[in-house]
Amino acid sequence: QVQLLESGGGLVQAGGSLRLSCVASGSILSLSSMGWYRQVPGNQREPVAIITNGGRTDYADSVKGRFTISRDNAKNTIDLQMNNLKPEDTAVYYCNAHRSLDAHDYWGQGTQVTVSS
Repeated sequence: QVQLLESGGGLVQAGGSLRLSCVASGSILSLSSMGWYRQVPGNQREPVAIITNGGRTDYADSVKGRFTISRDNAKNTIDLQMNNLKPEDTAVYYCNAHRSLDAHDYWGQGTQVTVSS
């Protein structure tokens, strides 16, 4: 089992910045990647940024150049620095941990990000 605890999020004006953090605990050695997803009511959850154990990163086209994902292996954390936020970034953001061995995903409880225009 893997437990994910998120922090950060909140309300910010368009053009502002926020930082999300996620701490992983449990069977973290079994994980192949971690990342952030977001979901708007009525829509499917979508990937925002992923970072693999090897440090490779992938971003949704809509956030490239504005968001940066990073990880601290010593602290078992990943962060998502979000700059130049736009109203369309408003969503619940979920921390994700993926285990490729059996394609199992773990999820955090979600944190609300609201960007006002």
